[in-house]
Amino acid sequence: MATLRSAKSALRKEIKKTLASLSADEKKKQSKVVTDKVLASPWFEESKRLSLFLNMPDEVDTFPLLKAAISAGKECFIPHYKGSQMTMVKLSSMEDYERLPVTKWNIKQPADDDIRPDAIETGGLDVIFMPGLAFTRQGARLGRGKGYYDNYLHKCQRAGVLPRTVALIFYQQLVDVVPVEENDVLVQEVLNASPQEMGS
Repeated sequence: MATLRSAKSALRKEIKKTLASLSADEKKKQSKVVTDKVLASPWFEESKRLSLFLNMPDEVDTFPLLKAAISAGKECFIPHYKGSQMTMVKLSSMEDYERLPVTKWNIKQPADDDIRPDAIETGGLDVIFMPGLAFTRQGARLGRGKGYYDNYLHKCQRAGVLPRTVALIFYQQLVDVVPVEENDVLVQEVLNASPQEMGS
């Protein structure tokens, strides 16, 4: 177990260093390719309820997807982190999004006293877009170490509402091996721009 933890820690460090070296322009270009792939997919077209992570600077920009989903009339949910728990709460509109306060991680989420029901309680989710630091093509995922998404997916399983899981990543986050533990949930689909698509 200790060996596994140290392997995860080393990989986190390595990927964070790689991501820190990406230029804003490179991230913007890759984010656009990933966004276009999502918007062109049949499962996005068919989905009615989806959850999107609001990205940090070293993650794929999800804002264009949020706008597209809301304007397409889909129900959009975002993470609400509170202590060791994460719920997925509904955004009623882009105005609702704009009004949200910013956390210490520099991402928006409802204030702690802004109580909203979790998506699981109101019918579940069709799709969860997954953040993370490193992924294999087979769906093994290395998160940031808090277990928020793995725990949430286990909660979905227990409630009998299993969403499609899709990772949105830069191609620099694709690796051959991710050390996984028993609690780690595999992602069904990993979407990224390829070096060929980026012309490099």
